[in-house]
Amino acid sequence: MNFIRKDIFFTSHGDKCAAWLYMPENIEKPSLIIMAHGFAGFRNCGLEPFAEAFANEGIAVLLFDYRTFGLSEGTPKQWISPKRHVEDYLAAIEWARKEGIFNNDKIGLWGSSFSGGHVITTAAKDQNIAAVSAQVPFVSGVASAAPIVIHNGIGYLSKAVASFFKDLASIITKKEEFRIPIFSEPEKFAVLNTRDSKSGYESLIPEGMDVDNSCPARILLTMILYRPTSVAHKIKCPVLVVAGENDSLIPLKSVKKAVSKIKNAEFIQLPIDHFEPYLGENFKKVSAKQIEFFKKYL
Repeated sequence: MNFIRKDIFFTSHGDKCAAWLYMPENIEKPSLIIMAHGFAGFRNCGLEPFAEAFANEGIAVLLFDYRTFGLSEGTPKQWISPKRHVEDYLAAIEWARKEGIFNNDKIGLWGSSFSGGHVITTAAKDQNIAAVSAQVPFVSGVASAAPIVIHNGIGYLSKAVASFFKDLASIITKKEEFRIPIFSEPEKFAVLNTRDSKSGYESLIPEGMDVDNSCPARILLTMILYRPTSVAHKIKCPVLVVAGENDSLIPLKSVKKAVSKIKNAEFIQLPIDHFEPYLGENFKKVSAKQIEFFKKYL
C-alpha cells in the first residue's frame, strides 16, 4: 500500500459530503481523480478497489458520497437527483482546487453507471477537467427506461406514474416523501428490476451492511429527463468509455451515440453485464485500462 486514506468532508450547497481522500506517499501535489457511485450506491460498495488501484499508481483519489447518502448530510435520505449529484461533483472539484495540495491542472473524473453520466455532464460544465473515465455510463433516460417499461408492460408504467405523483404531492404538502424500492427481481416493482439488478446490487454490498432499498419516487421523472449525451459535444478533455455488450440497464447503442459526440473519446466494448466491471477478472481488465488512460493524461 503506497497511500494514506483520510476521512474528510467538503460542502455542497450547504450540506457536508463525506469522502475518503487517498493520498499517495512521497508525491508532492499529485494528480487527482474525483469519483462517486452510480444509482443509489455508496462509496464502500465496490468502489474502494478502484480508488486503491489508482492511488497505488501515485494518483490521489477523492471518493465521496452524494448529499443524503451514507454519512453525508441532507434530506430526504437517499434522494437520487442527477442535478444534485452533478452539483456535488462540482463542489468536490472546487474543494480540491482550493486545498492547494493537488496539481490543479491534472484533475480527472471517474464515474460508473449513473455517475458515468454525471462525469460526462460535469466535464461539459467544467472544461478545465483533464480526463474523464465513464464506465457502463448512463447517457439517456429515455434509452434506459424504454427496455424496462417494454419488458414490464403498462402496469409498471402506471405504477411508476402514480408513485411519482404521490411523491410530488408530498413535496407540495410538505409531508413525508413517498418512497419506492430501488432494485428488485424482474417480477416486482422497483426503479430498476432487470434480470441482474437485484443480484448485481447485492454483489456490491459489503457483508453485514444494512442497506435501505428505497428512495423518493421523484427520481422516476428526473431520471427519464436526464440526458448526458446532449452535452457530450461540449467536453474538451480526453474521455475513456467502457461499455458492456450484455448490459441490461444501458443500451449499447445509446452509449455509442454519446461517444460519437465526444471530440476525443476512446471507446472499449466488452462482453460483460452491467455489474461485472466491479468484480473478478473484469475488474482487473477494466481498472488496468483506466490506470493506463489516467497515467497518460494526468
